[in-house]
Amino acid sequence: MHMTRVAGLILLPLLAAACTQTASGPPPGMTAAQAAAYCTKLSWAYGEYVASGMGDSAGDQDNTDADITARVAIAQCHEGQTGAAIPVLQQELRRNKVPVPPV
Repeated sequence: MHMTRVAGLILLPLLAAACTQTASGPPPGMTAAQAAAYCTKLSWAYGEYVASGMGDSAGDQDNTDADITARVAIAQCHEGQTGAAIPVLQQELRRNKVPVPPV
């Protein structure tokens, strides 16, 4: 029983580290390079169609919250945190009725 508790204490930090790395790394099924390229494509689409005012904006009146969320996601793309950024940018494009680019 004591050995099981010790093993659990040793594995807990390793599991936490693995979860953290997965959340900020590339999404499942993508290499880091593929995720970076796709994140760049999503960032471009957001900048071209939504930030420029061409998208069909929905949500808050002045779109401030959505814009901040998208800008944080774009910064995450630049920092290599594609796992966190890609779903946010996809959601913002869909919310603004802009087609999400294929992977």
